[in-house]
Amino acid sequence: MKNIHIKHIFTMISLCTGFAANAQYTDIINSDRPGKSMSAYAPGKGVYQAEIGGFYERREHSGLRTENSQFGTDFAIRLGMLEERLELSWRGIYLWDQLTQNTSNGSYSINQSNFYENTIGAKYLLFEPEIREPNLYSWRADHTAFNIRDLIPAISVYLGTNLFIGDNPFFPEESGSISVKAGVITQSHFAGRWVLTTNFFYDRLGGSDEMFNYIFTLTHSLYDGRYSVFAEHQGYKSSVYSDGIFRLGAARLINSNLQVDLSAGINIKDTPSRLFGGVGVSYRLDYHKDELIPGPVEENDRNGSLDSEKKTELIDHKAGKKKKYASKKKKEDKRKQKKARKKRKKSNPFDDNN
Repeated sequence: MKNIHIKHIFTMISLCTGFAANAQYTDIINSDRPGKSMSAYAPGKGVYQAEIGGFYERREHSGLRTENSQFGTDFAIRLGMLEERLELSWRGIYLWDQLTQNTSNGSYSINQSNFYENTIGAKYLLFEPEIREPNLYSWRADHTAFNIRDLIPAISVYLGTNLFIGDNPFFPEESGSISVKAGVITQSHFAGRWVLTTNFFYDRLGGSDEMFNYIFTLTHSLYDGRYSVFAEHQGYKSSVYSDGIFRLGAARLINSNLQVDLSAGINIKDTPSRLFGGVGVSYRLDYHKDELIPGPVEENDRNGSLDSEKKTELIDHKAGKKKKYASKKKKEDKRKQKKARKKRKKSNPFDDNN
């Protein structure tokens, strides 16, 4: 294990832990599919979510003169437990591979299968930017206009354990071992319908082939909110393998708890060249409950007639907003406004504002 990698990870975590967080539950399923990046947000406390897909990939290595025909299933079991900001997950890829070796004397094939990825981990939301107040005078400004503040991202950290079971033909030197996966996740919502997600991970730390990989995912929700499209770039770098991959895809929301998707991708090199596509489905069991959280007393309340009144805020995770309740304060404000109008009418009965 390289100490410099561990140092970088704990440095990133320590820089982020000073921020306060207020996780956001959504009233529709928040799936990581069909891209490969992780969302910065957890599903929400009391939400249990499964994301499963099937794919086919074709690989050809010009240098080794090999061909791979692969079928696989990728999955993520995501659990929102203990609190809103925490997610526990099991993520993996199980692969069936037919390797064909081409030689001057002909060709032969080998069939092999095992986990290509098998990770148990936890994700924690460290920081969530404040939700901007809605613009009541301009629908465009509120829903489509770009605001630089929207690029301030939510930030999460992830820590997991890779489990390599039995004699793994894809990672022979890792078979039967345990290694660490750790990283930082960011997510920004901007211009109403756009989401930018980034992942930076160190993988297989403590193993024989440590890897750094990054993912940039840009998602756009169409005007028919049931549909969304995405574009994604992922890069890998290790002592054995490095590559860059581009993916495109789309998803359709069937109902608030069910989503289907499809995607396809290609890489940038021929050692090996890769072409792949897949479909998937995401489903959740939603047992989430909103929580009443005491809110701070505002300055106006300290100086006014409601010094002793404590307000509460209902965190409406479904709308991503805070609803404040201060009925006595509202009545007091209305009484003052009515009194002021009467006073203006007496002083100037021809005032158009009366």
